[in-house]
Amino acid sequence: MEENQQTPVLKDKNLHIIFGITLSAVMGVSSIAPALPVISRALDVSTDQIGLLITVFALPGILLTPFLGVLADRFGRKRILIPSLLLYGIAGSACAFTTSFDQLLWLRFLQGSGSAALGALNITLIGDLFQGNRRATAMGYNGSVLSVGTAIYPAIGGFLAAFAWNYPFLLSALAIPVALFAMIYLDPVPISMNLDIGEYFQKIKDRIFTRQVLSLFACVFLTFTILYGGYITFLPIFLDEDFGLSSTIIGLMLSGSSLITAITSSRLGKLTKHFSELHLILTGAILYLFIFLSFPLITNVWYMALPIAVFGVAQGINIPSLLNLLTGKAPSEFRAAFLAVNWVVIRAAQTIAPFLLGIVYLYTGIRGTFFFTAGAALLFVGIAAVSLRR
Repeated sequence: MEENQQTPVLKDKNLHIIFGITLSAVMGVSSIAPALPVISRALDVSTDQIGLLITVFALPGILLTPFLGVLADRFGRKRILIPSLLLYGIAGSACAFTTSFDQLLWLRFLQGSGSAALGALNITLIGDLFQGNRRATAMGYNGSVLSVGTAIYPAIGGFLAAFAWNYPFLLSALAIPVALFAMIYLDPVPISMNLDIGEYFQKIKDRIFTRQVLSLFACVFLTFTILYGGYITFLPIFLDEDFGLSSTIIGLMLSGSSLITAITSSRLGKLTKHFSELHLILTGAILYLFIFLSFPLITNVWYMALPIAVFGVAQGINIPSLLNLLTGKAPSEFRAAFLAVNWVVIRAAQTIAPFLLGIVYLYTGIRGTFFFTAGAALLFVGIAAVSLRR
């Protein structure tokens, strides 16, 4: 901890390893998003079913993450982190060698099991190793790296899918060297477990069941419903069906938005010196609303550039702000379990949103999915404006 306080945040070796964890976690969806139409055609899977590739990947996180968070609090972060990365990399790479959609779904489920703890442990480690404005700065940098990943992976995934539908899954192998680096170089975090198991769970319950924390979790759920439903799953389908764009072009468009998110997120440390996280979250929610109201009205592909770019700004100010607020409310003795609940909320959104919007798509078409997503954004605005007030 002392070393982290003296070293510039961006030069801290622990943060570099956290970046690797984040990049591993995010590739599970973003690298295949632009390839979904190609996979659908190659495996003869209907449009309303292809979203299951995201759903089954997210589902294990709902079941496993709380358990893994408790283990990380009681036995140490690295003992959970390293096996998770290895399972993620091996199962994800194996997806490239499957020959049927059913086999692919099972392997995605295994990969999702490896991913279950990653999105909680990377944020937990930031909370463990950084404090105050340094934490906000580290959170912003991590959000920026996440966005670079979501920029690079769709472009690479779309490019690879142009050659073969299964090539994007090979990217998952990158998680294996990250596990090795974490094993050797990540500083151990002291276990500060002074509570018996009953007190431990009671304190978690008391901290979670407050108006602001529950509201934060609701905002996280809506954020990732918007992201993984309306944006990642159905925006590529819209661009494919209505404008006939290739997977490569779709990947490049998603990448451009993510690069804007990366630039915005990297400024979080400075933004929070002038604006509260609440104001940044509310601004992001309002932007989501107008973005998804605009998508159904656009008939010229060139006009898609503005709302997609603004989506990048909204992501850059909203997600790191939400995570920074949540991390600040979690004491170290139960931080991993507390943030595991947040990861369950994210996984629940990833699981439910593509499936739910698939049903909306069946009955209302692609534009109906965008209006539904706009309704989620409107609810987000209401919660952020009313329930997040201190």
